Amino acid sequence: MSRGIAASVLASSLFALLYYYTSLLQPLSGEEIFGWRMLLTLPCVTLFLLATGDWRLATGVIRRIMQKPVRLVGSMVTASLMGVQLWLFLWAPLHGRSLEVSMGYFLLPLAMVLTGKLLWGESLSRAQTLAVILAALGVGHELFRHGSFAWETLLVTLGYPVYFILRRRFRTDHLGGLWTDMLLMIPVALYFVITGPLSSGELAAHPALWALIPGLGMISALALVSYVMASRQLPFSLFGLLSYVEPVLLVAVSLMLGETISAEQWPTYAAIWAAVGVLVLEGLRHLLKRGIG
Repeated sequence: MSRGIAASVLASSLFALLYYYTSLLQPLSGEEIFGWRMLLTLPCVTLFLLATGDWRLATGVIRRIMQKPVRLVGSMVTASLMGVQLWLFLWAPLHGRSLEVSMGYFLLPLAMVLTGKLLWGESLSRAQTLAVILAALGVGHELFRHGSFAWETLLVTLGYPVYFILRRRFRTDHLGGLWTDMLLMIPVALYFVITGPLSSGELAAHPALWALIPGLGMISALALVSYVMASRQLPFSLFGLLSYVEPVLLVAVSLMLGETISAEQWPTYAAIWAAVGVLVLEGLRHLLKRGIG
């Protein structure tokens, strides 16, 4: 249990570090950083699948696509959805939009709760209903203030549920499906790296990039491996609770990068954080009843 908790906290910390790490990679663009991340992470994920015996999941997806090539379309759609999210995660810190993305990650668990209710008829507990109401108040305040949410927030909040729905529909909601999605991103990743602004002259002007670019792949791969290990070692409820650590750290990184929460934004954040707090308390109550697993 303790190893699983440590792995989950490590994964959240590494994802937050990756959020900050992009600010060190200038003059690379968000697209070029995304390209390098994919090119460097895929081999590490492949080695992980081989070491754990999960390679059969990846070959299973490829075999199903070869049996029915039209399934490739579905995988290309999920790969595109995931690619956009990974790109946004790296792009936001470079353009002062980290808080907007962090807000999306706070809203995501609530969006998943509503998705389960609307699509699969999953019942909501009293705590979940209260959390949805609180989040709705926060959303309502933001809509009253601006008429809409930031597109980055909406992309995270709405994009991930669609991604997970499609992966379940296509039966690729496992590590093999993730590996296939990453493989299909490689052509785009190569294009971004080849056409990016990085040149030999810029490498000479920024010699630290020789170490920072490989470090990007190492952090990304270690974060993903830690996340998978935590998901296997922890009860699902505890794993879900610990996932809230990441958006908290993302907000901290956003503030470190110089972004601020204005006085007008605090009611929105307070309502949504209160909603998350309700879900956390409900999860803790269930865990205590079960003896933490």
